[in-house]
Amino acid sequence: MPAIEQKIKDVQLSEELSKRYLSYAMSTIVSRSLPDVRDGLKPVHRRLMYAMRQLHLDPKSGFKKCARVVGDVIGKYHPHGDSAVYGAMARLAQDFSVRYPLVDGQGNFGNIDGDGPAAMRYTEARLTEFAIALMDGLNEDTVDFMDTYDGEDSEPLVMPAAVPNLLCNGSSGIAVGMATNIPPHNLSEVCDALLYLIENPECEAEPLVKRLKGPDFPTGGIIIDKFQNILDAYTNGKGVFRIRAKWQTEDLGHGLYQIIITEIPYMMQKAKLVEKIAELLINKKIPLLNDIRDESAQDIRIVLEPKSRTVDANLLMEHLFKQTELESRFNMNMNVLDSDGVPRVMSIKEVLSEYLRHRHNVLIRRANFRLEKINYRLEILSGYLVAYLNLDRVIAIIREEDDAKSALMKEFNLTDNQTEAILNMKLRSLRKLEESQIKEEFEELSGEKSELEDLLNTPKKQWAFLADEIKQIKEKFGKKTALGRRRTEFSEVDDNLYVPIEVLIEKEPITIILSEKGWIRGLKGHVDITTDFKFKEDDSLAFAIHAQTTDKIVLLDTSGKFFNISANDIPPGRGFGQPLRLMIDISNNDTVAAMFVFEPQTKYLLASNTGRGFIVDENHILAQTRSGRKIMNVSAEEKTTFCVKVNGDMTAIVGENRKLLIFKTEEIPTMARGHGVALQKYKDGGMSDVQFFNATDGFSFSRSGGVGVETNLMTWLGHRGQVGKLVPFGFPKNNKFFN
Repeated sequence: MPAIEQKIKDVQLSEELSKRYLSYAMSTIVSRSLPDVRDGLKPVHRRLMYAMRQLHLDPKSGFKKCARVVGDVIGKYHPHGDSAVYGAMARLAQDFSVRYPLVDGQGNFGNIDGDGPAAMRYTEARLTEFAIALMDGLNEDTVDFMDTYDGEDSEPLVMPAAVPNLLCNGSSGIAVGMATNIPPHNLSEVCDALLYLIENPECEAEPLVKRLKGPDFPTGGIIIDKFQNILDAYTNGKGVFRIRAKWQTEDLGHGLYQIIITEIPYMMQKAKLVEKIAELLINKKIPLLNDIRDESAQDIRIVLEPKSRTVDANLLMEHLFKQTELESRFNMNMNVLDSDGVPRVMSIKEVLSEYLRHRHNVLIRRANFRLEKINYRLEILSGYLVAYLNLDRVIAIIREEDDAKSALMKEFNLTDNQTEAILNMKLRSLRKLEESQIKEEFEELSGEKSELEDLLNTPKKQWAFLADEIKQIKEKFGKKTALGRRRTEFSEVDDNLYVPIEVLIEKEPITIILSEKGWIRGLKGHVDITTDFKFKEDDSLAFAIHAQTTDKIVLLDTSGKFFNISANDIPPGRGFGQPLRLMIDISNNDTVAAMFVFEPQTKYLLASNTGRGFIVDENHILAQTRSGRKIMNVSAEEKTTFCVKVNGDMTAIVGENRKLLIFKTEEIPTMARGHGVALQKYKDGGMSDVQFFNATDGFSFSRSGGVGVETNLMTWLGHRGQVGKLVPFGFPKNNKFFN
């Protein structure tokens, strides 16, 4: 017990938790989630590649079961779950997930619909040519190795990476407190950017981005961002790319057509995408679309059938882009581990520079490795030449001397390696032909040695050599090959493109009912407005209008505010509807003074109960928010009472005092907002009604037995702001032109 007590230490729990969590976080960042900027691989991918290489699963050999590969990986290099390792391996074989697959899979490795791969005991795999290039030179001391987790073997810290895998295949991952999301790119364009950077190491990001162009996703699609947005993203190492599906129209004859979607945005599951569009179709959210079918086989073919031949395909697709994941966003975050293992967000120039620095280091190490091998071989060949020149004496020493090795070294001034090589020579190697071959090999290796020494001593030649390597990679995997052609296109779209509301909503007739208590509802069809509608107790009809579901409804309250609601959003006519105040923010002290269907290019007269008013055009009565738009200013004693469509050159106003005034409409000013001017002067009471008419037609009003029309206007004709004269005989007693 005393021995145990001596090992017990008093520590702060918060400090220990902090240390352990930091250790866990760094382990997650460095050893699991973030790729290395040099080879673009995470540890699990690097270990998969190395294990498959050790199993000799090159493109020219046969396939081996994935279970065998996964077993080697988790048994020797990666002590994690087999499902995680197999999931990573399967993704590297999916040509819809990885731009340049590293694994050549045989069997079911999943599909773009979101179905997972078959169990690893059923699938087989081998490396691709791209993966072989990624590991080219691994046995030539090009990179450092470290011990595996159990110390029984070794594994590379990083791959030589003859191909710029980080940018070509991209990467994504979530660590502790940071994440990465790098899109794939076209290898040819990455090589062009690398070659330009070699020639212009002090260049800015813009010429590099012009050569890199932007992401090249394995599923194609169209990037609709402007070049400046793309440049900003690559300059900062963070940004957003907008990707749209690729589509075309297919002529069916007789004016009919259908839309074919051939490419969808990256990482979108096709089955879920089709399901989402079908759901919107069922819910009548896409009235221009009649049907959707998935006719995909090896290639994507989603068929969209428009409602009719008159439907504009661009308009339909624009709506689908806004409503579905046919348009998606890729949030780029180039957060990677640099050559020192430090995580940071890099710009495109930093990523390319780090890769070139790595390849330069690989070149130097590879040249030194080869030079060492050449020097060793030249040493041996020099010994062989000495032996051939003194063949009889060498044979005599071997036969006669007890310590032939020491005697040979002493007599011919040979090294230990040379002497061992001579002693190990076979008798058949003593032919004259062998001597000439050794001389040829010696001269060839001497020339190669001279070239390597010149390369190691000339930085300019080193970068020229790297440029040649990049050109060879570009030729092998470039745009001339089926794998290397660019798949994602670029296009700019108008973000302000207006999609009329009437094409997004199915057009149907509707009757809108608003009660005095402020309850609103919509009845299907154009119901007779004189119908006796049902309301709650102590409630009655305030307004009833005919409209279409595609119309915009305008409401004016007594405070002078305009509100807009969509007719399609009005609750159906079951029950009593719903309170209008749930749709617009109208004050409890105000009521609705007018409700009508919005008409473009129309002017309205706004007037208060005191006889003040002005004309406003339709642009000012549209409100952008539910809080409304204040147009008419009224005092505490006033209320906005009238909103009448201006449709005549004459204005007739009648007051509560039964005085009628007629004047020219042009006398009323047009304003965007204000208190208005006096339309009619009152000693007592206020304004009762107003109407517009054309002078040639006369003004009309209700009278017993029908409608009366007055064409002789001289009695009531005057100017705005006057008192007027008594109404004509038979005018309604409620002082309204029409009951």
